[in-house]
Amino acid sequence: QVQLVESGGGLVQAGGSLRLSCVASGRIFSINAMGWYRQAPGKQRELVAAITIGGITNYADSVKGRFTISRDNAKNTVYLQMNSLKPDDTAVYYCNAITGLGIDWGQGTQVTVSS
Repeated sequence: QVQLVESGGGLVQAGGSLRLSCVASGRIFSINAMGWYRQAPGKQRELVAAITIGGITNYADSVKGRFTISRDNAKNTVYLQMNSLKPDDTAVYYCNAITGLGIDWGQGTQVTVSS
């Protein structure tokens, strides 16, 4: 199992930026890909961005050009740089890790964008 701890959420005005971090521990050698998801009140959890062990990235259309996912293997950390934030980006953001045994999730971090 992989343990994931997110940080970096908070309150920001529209147009501002935040950087989320997700630190992985445990069976990190089993990770094939990591991703960021978000869930707004009353809505389903949705993919924001993902990065494979080979460095291939994928983004939701709604965040392309504004968000960037990256990783630091030495720190076992994945980042989500979020620029030009909009009120619609308000949600709890979750990190996940896909391994050969399944998917592990972090506890989430709240991002609130005020208009």
